[in-house]
Amino acid sequence: MFSKNYSRFPLKLIIVISVHLLLFEHINAQNNKPNIIIMMTDDQGYGDIGAHGNPYLKTPHMESIGEQGIEMTQFFTYPNCSASRAALLTGRYPYRTGVTAVTQVDHFMNTDETTIAEILGDNGYRTGIFGKWHLGDNIPMRPTDQGFQEALVHRGGGIGQAAGPAGNTYFNPVLEHNNVSQKYDGYCDDIFTEAALDFISKRDGKPFFTYLATNLPHFPLQVPESRAEPFRTMGLHEDNALTYGMIDNIDYNVGRVLDKLKALGIEDNTLVIFLSDNGPRHRRTKNDSYPGRWVANLRGTKTSVYDAGIRVPFYVKWPSKIKEQKELFNMGAIIDLFPTLLDVANINSPKNIHIDGQSLLPLWIKNESDSLKNRDFFIQMHYGPTPFKYMHFTLRTPKYKLVSPHNFPHGIVHQPTDFELLNVLKNLELYDVENDPSERINIAKDNPEIVESMLGRYEDWFDEVTEERSAKGIQRIYLGSKSQSHVVLSRFDWGGPRVISRFDYGGPLVVEDNQLGYWQVKTQKGLYQIALDLPEIESDGVAHIKYNNVHVTMPIKKNQKQVIFEKVEIPSGTGNFHAYFKTNRLPAGPLFVDVVKIN
Repeated sequence: MFSKNYSRFPLKLIIVISVHLLLFEHINAQNNKPNIIIMMTDDQGYGDIGAHGNPYLKTPHMESIGEQGIEMTQFFTYPNCSASRAALLTGRYPYRTGVTAVTQVDHFMNTDETTIAEILGDNGYRTGIFGKWHLGDNIPMRPTDQGFQEALVHRGGGIGQAAGPAGNTYFNPVLEHNNVSQKYDGYCDDIFTEAALDFISKRDGKPFFTYLATNLPHFPLQVPESRAEPFRTMGLHEDNALTYGMIDNIDYNVGRVLDKLKALGIEDNTLVIFLSDNGPRHRRTKNDSYPGRWVANLRGTKTSVYDAGIRVPFYVKWPSKIKEQKELFNMGAIIDLFPTLLDVANINSPKNIHIDGQSLLPLWIKNESDSLKNRDFFIQMHYGPTPFKYMHFTLRTPKYKLVSPHNFPHGIVHQPTDFELLNVLKNLELYDVENDPSERINIAKDNPEIVESMLGRYEDWFDEVTEERSAKGIQRIYLGSKSQSHVVLSRFDWGGPRVISRFDYGGPLVVEDNQLGYWQVKTQKGLYQIALDLPEIESDGVAHIKYNNVHVTMPIKKNQKQVIFEKVEIPSGTGNFHAYFKTNRLPAGPLFVDVVKIN
């Protein structure tokens, strides 16, 4: 195209031509990179798929992804929302990232974690998240702080939870669009999907990474009547009718995404992954008088380390690269997606980051699986900022599974006694999951050598990941940052020994213990306006703000809804930010605290 003899051209022209050629090559390389879509549901179990034997559900669009590509039938996540999301985004065990559970400070992911969105964004991708984030609502933990250029999400772990805003529902919700609260019209799943479709449809020459993380079918069970009614007519319990209606709505929107790829002519060069974050939640009732969801003969539910809590539906297709292989039975894990996506985008893995997952791309494309045959995948779950060894964990391999179960992992917030730990260690369970996928036959007593070997590997893993987590400490919320001068603190994010304790027994929410906590923060020096939104106040009292050496008070009256501290001088530093009120000498916490740096 160009003569090799450049001597007759001016030097400036040669430089311009060379720059344009390099730019063309760079743009062409970007255009050849595949688009990536991850669709993740919230609390959809392995049994919540029509093809998995569910007698009520039909999920044709979800299943079509596997029919055109691959279904991994042995894919494992964590048994709760935040841990699975941290693992997906970083390729690392959640304990390394700071995440152990789903509320208080347990779901805060350290801001120094490198996410797949950050790496893809640095390599020419547009990155967008639509739906559920659940790794911290305030700077420096927001999705826009962690690599997402476009973000439409709800706060906290779900719409209607304590993260606010108060009174929010799945219909016409208030959401956060690029960190600005805005009210939307419609049903949340449809809103998130529509925003994702708009993002996918942009024509800017860049590949995209779209993370469509719907909050369905997570509680509360809210869905258009037209979706739930067909399941009511089948005679299902109302909870299951609503849940299946929500899954039906998800399937409809999955179909919309797949249709959009075809309409845009980009289906062949788009990797599509569909999965759930964990197993199905079973509402705890006083007498458990109604049947739970179909779980495909697996044991357990969400929060359980039995397989119904951690084995999830997983489908993937990439028409230009992955042949239709139907089912693969190799064990995959949520930590594998990060290195897999780097492989898909032909990006080298960062050398200074310990990645726990393995790329699944050789398995998907060439059916090479030697590295996956004898692998270990570790899971542990509890609440509270301090991990405790041996409590509620599993070590899952393709053949065996060592289990230390707990009936109520939400309660593992205090140091177990020696007697409790001894009892746990004496009653470890071992299953041959290759031949007993329902985990019904405990073979621990007959195989002590296998138990000891797996227990030793778990102990080594626990020590390593908790030491890394302890060295970093709990991620603090920033107050007074130029990037977020207005911060909303909620009960969802506070810590301390008397934090929120919620139990749902199928009826009205029961709140136990006194509501009092604090927020672990890092502050910039300045004047702040601080407003406390109060619950029902039955008598006069006093509101308090306390942080390091600062302690200011203001009187409050019976039935007062808000108290505003106009100018509070806050120093730079780190510490525990307390906002509370006292009536009849008893301290309690506000619903929300608005903190605005004014100078």
